[in-house]
Amino acid sequence: MGSKKGKGMKGKNAGSPSKAKDPYEGTPWPTLSIAGAIIAVSFASILIRWSGAHPLTMAFYRMLFTIALLAPFAIKDMRRELKESPLSGKEAALLFGVGLVLACHFALWITSLTLTTVSSSVLLVTFHPVFVSIVGFYLLKERLSKTNVVGMLVALVGAIVLVYGDFMKNGGGSLTDKSVLGDILAFLGGIAAGIYILAGRFFRRTRGVMTYAILVYSGAAFFLFIMCIVARAPFVYPPKEFLLFFLMALGPGIFGHTVYNWSLKYVKATLVSVSLLGEPIGASLLAFLLLSETPGGLTIVGGIAILIGIYLTASGLSKADSGPP
Repeated sequence: MGSKKGKGMKGKNAGSPSKAKDPYEGTPWPTLSIAGAIIAVSFASILIRWSGAHPLTMAFYRMLFTIALLAPFAIKDMRRELKESPLSGKEAALLFGVGLVLACHFALWITSLTLTTVSSSVLLVTFHPVFVSIVGFYLLKERLSKTNVVGMLVALVGAIVLVYGDFMKNGGGSLTDKSVLGDILAFLGGIAAGIYILAGRFFRRTRGVMTYAILVYSGAAFFLFIMCIVARAPFVYPPKEFLLFFLMALGPGIFGHTVYNWSLKYVKATLVSVSLLGEPIGASLLAFLLLSETPGGLTIVGGIAILIGIYLTASGLSKADSGPP
């Protein structure tokens, strides 16, 4: 009897094995990965400025190379997921629409970098946590703390100061000045990034990160290809340009955003809020060192206000709200 009981207990234990411990849980690797990812994404604007290609062409090839780099690792998970939960026509159309939004983000932001300074462009395109919070409050009925509201106001004032500084840079020009136009495009690119993040929050409830990324990136590449044709942007460039396109995908794309979003599973929301500020700071420092770009006084003042505002706004957001997958 005793041996049978022992055998039964053994069988019961064997049927419910203990959950394997995540090898990265409680280690410094996720935090170190965020630091490395911030450095990687900070190089995006530098690589763009080093390229002499058409902005739409840069955006298209960056997406294309990113898909090529991700596909070998994503295809197995995608097949399994889509077999278990096939795409409906409505979901496919919506994901294609998200791809259009992402295409607009890259088209607007990369174009802005050809018109205004790296500091102004990256600061304004990073404005998206403010937009996400406002939309979340009105459409998703999400609560906002007093800190979040103060952060939005501070970031908005900072953006006004920054754009005014660029407006007065040449003694007060017009809203069609290159730098001001670049600021406007960067700000619109930030709004597109905000819409992309909100869409990601919705779709990531039912779709894995790789499946979602490949489908949306493919849509973005398609729309950027159409934009290039409409704008008559060339597709053929010297090998040096294709190397830069590849580095844009590998560095900021794979080692930047992909690694960054992997690490979000393990770190606290406070660290995520701080890490949002890393790209504009890192990009501005790299622009000073590698492009000899020195931001003006009002750009610095406005930039500091934007960074403080973004931190206060994002401090109340969950980890999944902090960036695109």
